[in-house]
Formats: sequence, structure tokens, C-alpha cells
Amino acid sequence: QAQFVESGGGLVQPGGSLRLSCTASGTIFSLYAMGWYRQAPGKQRELVAAISSGGNTYYVDSGKGRFTISRDNAKNTVYLQMNSLRPEDTAVYYCNRDMRLQGRLPWGQGTQVTVSS
Repeated sequence: QAQFVESGGGLVQPGGSLRLSCTASGTIFSLYAMGWYRQAPGKQRELVAAISSGGNTYYVDSGKGRFTISRDNAKNTVYLQMNSLRPEDTAVYYCNRDMRLQGRLPWGQGTQVTVSS
């Protein structure tokens, strides 16, 4: 059974930074394109960044220049470095396979990111 465990969220002031981590188990992580998603209250879950098995990346327009996705296949882990955080980045962040390319696996519990002064 595939499982994702996200961590690294927290409360940060506008302009601050966070680094999120997601560790996968029960799946052949290195073969998949992976994505970071977020869901704000009252909104649909959206893809904010993705990385292919070969390292090609995608970012939502609002994340370009601020977010960096990376992966360490040896550790079955994908990261999301978020800089210059804004209040509108407040959401629960999840990782999963890049669902533009393949079906999703069960969602993890996510990690809460709150950007507020």
C-alpha cells in the first residue's frame, strides 16, 4: 500500500520561507513524476509544482520564481522549497504522483502552511 508522509509546514510571516518534505513508501518512487498540491479552505486542491522522474519541473504561475521542487530518489523523498511566502499560499500541502500524467495514489495527511503576520 502506497503511503505519503508530508512534513515541514508551519506558521510563517509574509516573506518567509519553508521547506516541505514528502517521503513515499510502498511504491516505486523513482519511476513516477511527483507533484505538490495544496488545498485552501473552500477551494479545490490544485497542483503547484511537479517534477518528472528525469528532473523536469513545472510550476503554477503564482509559484514561479518563489517555489523550487526537487527530489531525492535514494530517499524516496520530494521537497518543496517555498520562498517569499504570501498569505494566499496558506493551505494544506500534499504530495502525490503528478496526476496530469498518471493516476493518484492515496493522499497523505498533508502539512499545514499558514502565512500570516
